[in-house]
Amino acid sequence: MDAQGRGRADDIDPADQWVLNPNTGEYELRLAPSAAQSSVPGPRGPGGRGTTGKGGPAGTRRTAPARRSGAAPDAEAPSPRRRTGAPAEAAAGRRGRRPVQKKAKGKKVLIWTGGTLAFVLVAASGAAYLYYEHLNNNITSVSDDGAGTGGFSKDRAINILLVGTDKRTGKGNEGYGDKNSSGHADTTLVLHVSKDRSNATVLSIPRDLITDIPDCPTTQEDGSEKVIPGKQRTRFNNSLGQEERTPSCTMRTITELTGLKMDHFMVADFNAVKTLTSAVGGVDVCLAKDIKDPDSKLDLPKGEHTIEGEEALAFVRTRHSVGFGGDLSRIELQQQFLGSMLRKLKSNDTLTSPGKMIKLAEAGTKALTVDSQISTIKKLADLGAELGKFDTKNLTFATVPVDDNPAEKVKATVVLREPQAQQLFAMVRDDVSLTEVKQEKKKEKAAEAARLKGTKAPASEVRVRILNGGAVAGSAQETLSWLQVQEGVTKSENAGNAEQPLAKTTLEYAPDQADQARRLADIMGLSGAALKPGESVTNSQGVPAMTLTLGKDFEGAGVPLTTPAKVPDDVQKATADKVECAK
Repeated sequence: MDAQGRGRADDIDPADQWVLNPNTGEYELRLAPSAAQSSVPGPRGPGGRGTTGKGGPAGTRRTAPARRSGAAPDAEAPSPRRRTGAPAEAAAGRRGRRPVQKKAKGKKVLIWTGGTLAFVLVAASGAAYLYYEHLNNNITSVSDDGAGTGGFSKDRAINILLVGTDKRTGKGNEGYGDKNSSGHADTTLVLHVSKDRSNATVLSIPRDLITDIPDCPTTQEDGSEKVIPGKQRTRFNNSLGQEERTPSCTMRTITELTGLKMDHFMVADFNAVKTLTSAVGGVDVCLAKDIKDPDSKLDLPKGEHTIEGEEALAFVRTRHSVGFGGDLSRIELQQQFLGSMLRKLKSNDTLTSPGKMIKLAEAGTKALTVDSQISTIKKLADLGAELGKFDTKNLTFATVPVDDNPAEKVKATVVLREPQAQQLFAMVRDDVSLTEVKQEKKKEKAAEAARLKGTKAPASEVRVRILNGGAVAGSAQETLSWLQVQEGVTKSENAGNAEQPLAKTTLEYAPDQADQARRLADIMGLSGAALKPGESVTNSQGVPAMTLTLGKDFEGAGVPLTTPAKVPDDVQKATADKVECAK
């Protein structure tokens, strides 16, 4: 919208335009006595004038960008701006009585932004609808290029890629990042929310990790597709920005590295940290020592502090003054910061403040770039409702275990520490919580473990049909040959393909075949969760047999399928509910 000749919309706090109507118990837009509607940005009213707030016309904060399927033409890496959190209540310019709908508050908080008032606003009034559209137009989206699942689902676990780029964008960021760089995946987090929403895990991926970047089909501005060639044995942070790689390439790299398929991505630049921390009223952090870092410009004495804006950005960027002075020490600092921010977002101080919620909605929709699958307020709100269900005490931060690269004399990069890294990835893939949650889950785990206890039949008495239910073609025959020749399971046969693909390998058996099931589980390295008591079926000779269905998790004959029960001892982890002072 052309703002020439009008008052600056940036000078008007949207929260100041809402007041509580004591007759209805709802928040409404404040109307000036002699002017039109509100300061809420939106289309021009009659006569070509914009809607007005405090006695004068107002323009939008900026012209809303057209919805994009690819990166902006003037950026080599996506310009990370805009996104929303989950729905909250209609906003007012003061604290006071909460609006009517109270129950949904704690459920609808998105991990980065804390929420948006979208649903309530849509139902409130026509002027509120204009604000809803304003927030929608704030959102910048980039295609996921088919690298994701196509979108999260309420009936399965959710995986979100969160990336902080060091691309120098936005006013006031001239002194940050690499001057002539198109940006990198400087900070990378994988958020995994369990299927039952009782817990969540955040995996931090070191930026200097040596890994392989796969070929990346990428949507161009004209709608065509270009394949950006992959790169072997390179830093992980090159998966974004470099050679025109977009966030979808970082998604593919994460899948290649961990085996986790991403549902969505969200990308932030330096401004996101500044605006979001200011919108929430600051984030509480703790330092075990004085820090004065000329590189990040952080200057804080030891003790507890509430930081926002430039100071918050300096905090998450500092690394030379904490721990061993490297990126891994900075990761721990960032995990502490994110845990504190999440606690602040889910606190009553934030959720009961319409002013803060309005500011969060504005800052959130402008701060982040999201994938095109969640490019509207409604879709983001639906996702936020799912992400807000877990308790912060069951959110675990873990850093992928790494060692210094043994190929380097001057240590600059890291490599995966094995087998600990693969054990951690397997736990997340199999939806195993890194913290203890719910008594029901403990009972379920105990029942699964009990299936493996008891006598085991000789291998020669194990009778089993083998189906391919999503594994690589030929896996059933490979497993059959291995069982018969190397393991002595001679009463086995290849039964072809399963009717439906399975994510995980299963072994179904009748009660009187439990001893056979335990033997086969022992041979194949199956967990108690893979054993499914049920019914037997007849094999090609008409004799009752168990059914082994090889799922997508099957990696080859003789490769154990048991998921670790706990995190390896040397994996760095912390929970979001605890306050820890950075050292």
